[in-house]
Amino acid sequence: MGPGILHLSDAPPFPETTETILREAYLAHRNNHEGRVADYIPALAGADPALFGIALVGVRGSVAAIGDARLPFSIQSLSKPFVYALVLDSVGPEAARAAVGVNATGMAFNSVMAVEMHDTRTMNPLVNAGAIATTSLVPGADTSARWDMIRSGLSAFAGRDLVIDDEVYASETATNERNRGIAYLLHGYGRLHDHPEATTDLYTRQCSLMIDAVDLATMGAVLANGGVNPRTRQRVVSRDTCRRVLAVLATAGLYERTGDWLFEIGLPGKSGVSGGIVTAAPGKVGLATYSPPLDAAGNSVRGQLATAHMSHRAGVDLFASDPAEPKPWPEPSPG
Repeated sequence: MGPGILHLSDAPPFPETTETILREAYLAHRNNHEGRVADYIPALAGADPALFGIALVGVRGSVAAIGDARLPFSIQSLSKPFVYALVLDSVGPEAARAAVGVNATGMAFNSVMAVEMHDTRTMNPLVNAGAIATTSLVPGADTSARWDMIRSGLSAFAGRDLVIDDEVYASETATNERNRGIAYLLHGYGRLHDHPEATTDLYTRQCSLMIDAVDLATMGAVLANGGVNPRTRQRVVSRDTCRRVLAVLATAGLYERTGDWLFEIGLPGKSGVSGGIVTAAPGKVGLATYSPPLDAAGNSVRGQLATAHMSHRAGVDLFASDPAEPKPWPEPSPG
């Protein structure tokens, strides 16, 4: 028998059918051993490849989780859509789009070639170039104030106070030459809005915040719930910001595999190199998975399989529909 399902809030629990689907997804894929743990950041290389957790947070505050859903891991690229949401709320959608862009690159998340090939340079806030530019747009009188906004904003999404893992931060700082290079390249093109070194450090810090799958599902549920955290009832960002963030997630959330993701799952989602995936079903639920082994594009293998399983079984695919019942042909009028 697999691990039990935990209820972690005072809200009414999910229906039994939802719990059944959650357990099915976990049991169906926990023994999949495909993929490799990311090793280009030394602090991530030692993650146990057997770890696997799934969490759901509904828009009315229900929480259910199974497996390693309460095990902390660094947020990494999963921070990108949420920092983008904070910037959208602060500077407005048109200014953010002009500064960062919203179109997919079709290339790897850390591609330098994408910066050089596209006139807008940043392309979208979910690849590293766009995410670094987004971080440079966070308002504040100085770097300390901007960091306070990022940390407090992501904490509001998660519904609890998030802290940095110092080991991860140090490890990434020692190995983030590529991101520093991207920041200087953007600066040279006039597409960065703060000093490259300060911006890279802020971005590295935001990636080093620690979350678990329940936190991540809660963050997804904020986007699914029009900007209100369903567990704390705090408004985090505006309804319009959520709509725009979900649109960008749908087009670029899993980098060059986003088309495959939508084809299989049909929901906006975002992956992270530490093994997390967050998915939002608008008006319904935030879903998160954690499993460190990644495919060649840097997306959790078990996470993709489990999310697809739940999307299909729960019927939340945005592109799925049943034909309408045909109406009878009207009879001719008498006479």
